[in-house]
Parts: sequence; C-alpha cells; structure tokens
Amino acid sequence: MSVQMWTFFFIFLTFGLYIGIAIWSRAGSTSDFYVAGSGVPPLANGMATAADWMSAASFISMAGLISFLGRDGTFYLMGWTGGYVLLALLLAPYLRKFGKFTVPDFIGDRYYSKFARLIAVFCAITISFVYVCGQMQGAGIVFSRFLEVDITTGVVIGMAIVFFYAVMGGMKGITYTQVAQYCVLIFAFMVPAIFISILMTGVAIPQVGFGAELTESFGGGYLLDRLDGMSEELGFATYTEGQRSTQDVFFITAALMFGTAGLPHVIIRFFTVPNVRDARRSAGYALIFIAILYTTAPAVAAFAKTNLINTVNNVEYSEVPEWFTKWEATNLIRFDDKNGDGRIQYVGDPETNELDVNRDIMVLANPEIAGLPNWVVALVAAGALAAALSTAAGLLLVISTAVAHDLMKRSFLPSITERQELLYARIAIFVAVLIAGYVGINPPAYVAQVVAYAFGLAAASFFPAIVLGIFQKRMNKHGAIAGMLSGFLFTAGYIVYFKTLNPSLDNAEGWWLGISPEGIGTLGTIVNLAASYAVSRFTPEPPVEVQEIVQNIRLPGEALTK
Repeated sequence: MSVQMWTFFFIFLTFGLYIGIAIWSRAGSTSDFYVAGSGVPPLANGMATAADWMSAASFISMAGLISFLGRDGTFYLMGWTGGYVLLALLLAPYLRKFGKFTVPDFIGDRYYSKFARLIAVFCAITISFVYVCGQMQGAGIVFSRFLEVDITTGVVIGMAIVFFYAVMGGMKGITYTQVAQYCVLIFAFMVPAIFISILMTGVAIPQVGFGAELTESFGGGYLLDRLDGMSEELGFATYTEGQRSTQDVFFITAALMFGTAGLPHVIIRFFTVPNVRDARRSAGYALIFIAILYTTAPAVAAFAKTNLINTVNNVEYSEVPEWFTKWEATNLIRFDDKNGDGRIQYVGDPETNELDVNRDIMVLANPEIAGLPNWVVALVAAGALAAALSTAAGLLLVISTAVAHDLMKRSFLPSITERQELLYARIAIFVAVLIAGYVGINPPAYVAQVVAYAFGLAAASFFPAIVLGIFQKRMNKHGAIAGMLSGFLFTAGYIVYFKTLNPSLDNAEGWWLGISPEGIGTLGTIVNLAASYAVSRFTPEPPVEVQEIVQNIRLPGEALTK
C-alpha cells in the first residue's frame, strides 16, 4: 500500500481507539471531568503523564532542532528532563497533599486571595494557549504531508478530533486516551529509530548506535565524526560544538526546567491518583517512560541529518526521490536554483545555499529519507499525531478548569450547579480550540520554539509562587501577587518585543545581556522571586491557619483538603 493509504489506516485505527475510550469513560461529574475521580492507578497515570508531557515539541520538533543546532539543541533535552525531575521530587507530592483540583486553586487558597487566584487563572490560560498552539501547528504539519491536504485543513482536522474527546471525557477520558496515545507514540518513535540504527551502524539500540561506527555503505567512521566532517566540508558549524553562548544555553536550560515545574497541565496529573504515595510512584513511572524517547532523540537527530546530506546534496533536482517532492508540496522544503545548474547545493553560506528545510519535518521525513517501508513512514505520522493531540487535550482541560472552576465557581458564580459548571468547562474548550487553531495556522516560530515561550512564562509566573507557597511560611498574598505580575509581564514583554515588535533585533547582538527570548524566563523567575521576597517582608504575615497548612503539607499523611 502507499504511504497515504497506510496513514489512513493507522489514523482510522488510532483515532477510533481514542474516540472509543472517550465515549467509554465519559465524565459524569466535576470530579471525573477535572481529576478523573482521583482513582487512576499509578502505572496508568505514569503513562498518561508521559504522553501529556511529550508533546509535538518532543516528538516532532526536538530531534529536528538538534539535527540542525547540534550540541546547542541539547538544552531542550536537559531543560525538559531536568525540569520533570524537579517537578516530581520538589512539587508534585506536596501539591497532591494540598488536595486541590488546579494550580489556581492552590494559589488562591494558599495565598488566601481571590485576586491571586484570578492572576493565576490568567497566567494558566495564557501559558496553555501558547503551548496548545504549538500542538495544533504540529498536527497541521502531519496532516498536510501525509493526507496531502493544506496545513489549514490539517489543523482543522486536529481541532475537531481533540475537541471531541476532551469535551466528552474530561480528565477521565483524556487520561485513558493518553495511555493509548503513549503506547502509539513511543512505538512509532522507536521502530524507525531501531531500523535506521541497524541500517547505518549495525546496532539495534539507537542510543548505542549514536556512538558507534557507520557501516561501509555509509562511509565508515564514527557517526558524529562523520557528521562533523560533512558539516565542516559544507560550511556549516561543527555538529558537536555549540554556537550559542554558554550564558544563553544556561538561561534557556534553566527556563525550561523551571517552566516544566510550573506547567499547570502536568501538575494537574498528580491529582488524578488516589493518594500522595501513588503520586510519587506515578512520577517515577513517567520519568522512565519519558526517558525512552528523550535518550533516543539525539540519535534520531544525527541519523536524520546524516541521511539528509547524503541524499540531497549535489543531486540533480530532476532525480530527487519522491519524498522530497511530497514535502516540497507542503512548502516545508524549498529548493531555489540560484546558480541555474539544476543541482541542489546544500551549504552553510546563505548567499549560495539553495535548500531550505523546515526543522519540524526531520523526524517525520526521516523514515522516508532512509528508505524504510511505507507502513513505518505512516506509523510515525500516527505517533506524531498522538503526541500533539495528547498534550493538546491536557492543555485544553487546564483552560476549561481555569474558566469553569476557578473563574466561575470559585470567583464570580459560586452558586452554579455542577451541571452548569461542566457546561462552562465545555464551552471554554470550544473557544480555546478555535483560538489555538487560528494561531496554529499562523505560527510565530517552530513548534519547539513556540513551546519554549510557554515554558518561560510558566517559569516566571507559577514556579516561584508554588515553591515559596510550599516551603516558605512567611510568603504572603502581597508578595505572591507582586511576584507573579512582575515575572509574567517582564517575560511576556520581552518575548513580544523581539518576536513581534522588533524581530530585526532578534539576535545575539540585539538581545538584552545576550539572553534569547527562549531563555528570558529564567530572568523572569529571578524578577518574580525578588519581588515576592521584598514585598512579603514589608507587608503583614499570612494568617496563622495558612502558616499551619504550610507546616503540615510537608509532613507524612494524606490530603489536607478534599
């Protein structure tokens, strides 16, 4: 069968499974809709957390960025993985013991302030919107290539699917759907990685093949040495040497770490298990499941870049393989014959380079470039959609709970019934899908870069408020409010300035202190902490009962509130 027919088959099979699970696990109460009734087993929650965590940025874009950035791209690996460890060990068990549905719920009760809750709602919605736009963009890329439709149509298809099972099942449906999606995405990521590792190095384990010698048909020598040599020969930066300043790499890595620990859609997953002990266990399982993909991504990046150079550089355009023309139709690969010789010149000099490759296609195109069977190519497409839609569903749920539970029920309309609250939650998902779809059709950057902005905003707003709320009894509502506002506004203003108002200055020379928009969240976190600490020292202490909660939250035992 053709790639397109295999793609239809896998999409029909997997989407049918997701929708079936959503119908089977339809949410009938707010507890089911928000936290799956707090009855998800740790193993299942670990798989769902991993699927929620590994978005289109992890599956599609991360390895693609590493393949072009080389060593510099590893800040995504270090930041996201380290951040998950930080979340699992430092925050998740204590938040689970606090016993609230959402991050704004925690902020509002811990800081005994409706205004603090409203700020947290605003931050959660904004962060989730930025993040979910990246997922819609990723879904659009997959549909565009493999169903041979335009990206706008692809985004609309993704919007319709994720809206259906998010609205139907809430957190209960999303959780069990994400278990299935994790199985699909990890299988889809690992199968081609193993095949290509065997083809190129003779080693079946990609993580080992990454440091192994290439077979004679690929020129021999160690993979990274070979890639360094080809990169230098073509005028690109050496693959294993970084081009960004160490300072910027540090700031980006830290922003991704702190942002991970403050992401509301990941934190909420730890409220779906029965108790604190199971929250810790599910965090451990999730880390194992995440590590499988994250330790494979650098190998996939190196394989893909090596194959791309070997396949298309200095090749007659009339003789390019079919996959090239298919991707060219999506406008995500562009060939401009500047010297008119009919051959593709892929070189580091922008004045003479004739090939422009979108980073987000590298993982998707990798099996085709390597000549793997059509069913493997289609399987990767299904896995990419599973990654994009699983995270999109989790983010949409954060938006819906922020609107229905924190904004309506806990702030403006406390007398609404449970049925009305669910209706508001589903309306919020509908509006969120429409806005996310629009931005997904008109993306500001590559998927992983869009997601990095969401992490920066989470780092600068939620992370200090949550950490200080757990570990600092003296932190009061005045400090938390000042910190969240200052950190969020500083970070958002910096990103908007360089990405929208003055994109011509978006380079190392134009950045303030040499810090890129992807890394400014670290400085925003420092601004938040400084403002929080300073203001709290000149304002009244929190009430005694709040300080007792902070004291008790770190003691062994079950949830303080239900």
